[in-house]
Amino acid sequence: MTVLLAGATGMVGSRVLARLLAARVSVVPVGRRATGIAGEVVADFAALPELPAAEVAICALGTTIRAAGSEAAFRAVDHDAVLAFARAAKAAGASRFILVSSVGADAGSRVFYSRVKGEVEAALGAMGFARLDIVQPGLILGPRAERRPAEAFFQRLMPVLNPLLVCGLARYGAVSAGDIARAIVKLSVRVVPGRFVHHNRAIRALAA
Repeated sequence: MTVLLAGATGMVGSRVLARLLAARVSVVPVGRRATGIAGEVVADFAALPELPAAEVAICALGTTIRAAGSEAAFRAVDHDAVLAFARAAKAAGASRFILVSSVGADAGSRVFYSRVKGEVEAALGAMGFARLDIVQPGLILGPRAERRPAEAFFQRLMPVLNPLLVCGLARYGAVSAGDIARAIVKLSVRVVPGRFVHHNRAIRALAA
C-alpha cells in the first residue's frame, strides 16, 4: 500500500507520517515544505505535479484565519489546497481518502470557519472516492510551532472540562493529536466502501 500524505509537517500530519514510517508503509509526503523523506513531492498546491500512484490519500492540511491573515488566505489552504490535493490524489489512483476536518463542519453554517470545512466535506463527497473517512476532532491537544494564545488557554482548560461533556457534547471536547494520528493510521487500512464521520469518541476508540 502506498499513501499520499498532505500536511505532513503539521501537528497531526507529522505524527501520522511517523506512525506510517514506523509501520513500514510506503508514504509520499506532499506539500510546500520538505520533510526529508525520499520520494516526497514539494510543490505549491495551486500547481501540483502528477502524483505517484497510491491507494490511499490522507489530508491533514489546516490553518486558522489568524495564522493565515485573512478569510481569503484561510480558504486558500483549508478549501482550495485540500481539494487540489484530493483531485491530484484521485488522478493518481487513490480510491480512499481521509480528511482531518473539524467538529461543527457545516456547509450551511453562518460561521465562516465551519462553513468552509463543511463545503470541503461536501465537495469531497462528490468526487467519487470509494471510501471517504472524515475525522472531526474537537480541540486538538498538542504542541504547535506557531503561537495560538487562545488555543493554548483552552488546551490547558479542556482536559478538566472533558469529563463534564457527556452524550452529544462530548464531540466538542478535546482530543490529542497523537490519538488522531493513531486513528487515521487504523482507518488507512479499512476498505469497506462508504462515507464515514468520526468524532472524538470514535477517534479515541480507534486509537485505543
